Amino acid sequence: MLIPKKVKFRKQQRGKRRGLATRGAALSFGNYGLQATECGWLSTREIEAARVAMTRFIKRGGKIWVRVFPDKPVTKKPAETRMGSGKGSPEDWVAVIKPARILYEMEGVTEDVAKEAFRLAKHKISIPTKFIKRDTV
Repeated sequence: MLIPKKVKFRKQQRGKRRGLATRGAALSFGNYGLQATECGWLSTREIEAARVAMTRFIKRGGKIWVRVFPDKPVTKKPAETRMGSGKGSPEDWVAVIKPARILYEMEGVTEDVAKEAFRLAKHKISIPTKFIKRDTV
């Protein structure tokens, strides 16, 4: 699973989930992409599960780019702990996703294969998404 090698601060605040993606909102590498339509957090498990589902479906025929990386730590306090005594320890890593963010890109396959692969990936992640393709004009 994806986790950062090193971070500047061990614990982060939760932040606000609003606004549109200012970067990573256009296709840069492939011809087809999976674009987020709402805000949310993608965990390392979701990112990897969607990548594996796509890779298995296209049978390693095309190329896939993962355009998100989980760099935000999510803390959790142990079960049955009383209130207070500080913030919990980092348990998981998530990627902050805003609307219009491209999550995955793909090339080297037909449009039908890409659509089906992204459909399988869509069921693995907790954020509503849509299929997009590059304008070939």
